Amino acid sequence: MPRVAHTDPEGERMKKIYGSAAEALDGLLFDGMFIAAGGFGLCGIPELLLDAIKDAGTKDLTFASNNAGVDEFGIGILLQTKQVKKMISSYVGENAEFMRQYLSGELELEFNPQGTLAERMRAGGAGIPGFYTKTGVGTVIAEGKEHKDFNGQTYILEEGIFADLAIVKAWKADTTGNLIFRKTARNFNVPAATCGKICVAEVEEIVPAGTLDPDAIHLPGIYVHRIIEGAHEKRIEQRTTRKKESA
Repeated sequence: MPRVAHTDPEGERMKKIYGSAAEALDGLLFDGMFIAAGGFGLCGIPELLLDAIKDAGTKDLTFASNNAGVDEFGIGILLQTKQVKKMISSYVGENAEFMRQYLSGELELEFNPQGTLAERMRAGGAGIPGFYTKTGVGTVIAEGKEHKDFNGQTYILEEGIFADLAIVKAWKADTTGNLIFRKTARNFNVPAATCGKICVAEVEEIVPAGTLDPDAIHLPGIYVHRIIEGAHEKRIEQRTTRKKESA
């Protein structure tokens, strides 16, 4: 089993805090693994951990993520290095390399409606192997899936996602791994975190245990095995500005 914590010098208790993304991923990565990643567009993506995966050279990866970032950022950097074998996503826009690899047959793509993808992650985190949904009935999404009628309505069976590793980005963490996300950056991060056998979180700030208001915690530390703190780049995916009005 991979280690999931450090022992402090005094040996009195176990810690979840690691010094860098590479250190936090040490012993967890292997070729062909399945990774669930939080984020929506460029909002709340685990950029430091993605950079470390790129540097590690781990290949033949399957990612469950709403999208694949852009060409030079997010999961897009792993597409450029051909480390990703398959994407399970709901959106492929904003990334020309993603589109090129898919259309050329270099990248396998499993399309999911956005809500279905979120629920597949949540279901996996709750130990639920499958659930029925009306979303996608009568479309290509339903092809090859079990259909079942409930109260005169047709539903399709979707499977929960159980990933080898979850990587997420949060705003604050305490030393026990309790996480708070910043506004819309919560997005897919919570369900992604729960569906991984191991969850590694990168955060902007780590505070002492007991500092966070219990009612403000979005993800309990029981789901989080390793934490890193670091500076994050605040990119804007589509910058839209209004022309200045003439005097």
